[in-house]
Amino acid sequence: MLTVSTTVQMRQRGAITVPRELRRKYAFQEGDVFTLVDLGDGVLMLAPGASRVASLSRELSSSLSEGGISLEEMLQALDEERERYYHEHYVQPRTLPGQ
Repeated sequence: MLTVSTTVQMRQRGAITVPRELRRKYAFQEGDVFTLVDLGDGVLMLAPGASRVASLSRELSSSLSEGGISLEEMLQALDEERERYYHEHYVQPRTLPGQ
């Protein structure tokens, strides 16, 4: 069993081998896609799967251009929806004295 951290070596063309124990534990296969996140100061995080942020931004961009909606219009609609949600869920209706 591996501990929380392990040492790996970068090889030719930047290849890093994920240790066998981890590949088996998480069923990683050749060709699997990972997201590499730069946390700063030389600290990197490797997560299985493609970043959802990139795919969501492509979907949003496509939807905006197909619908003829500008980014400003979308942001305005989001602000209005956020305000409506806040009032529906967090603002208590005022009661008049004697009611």
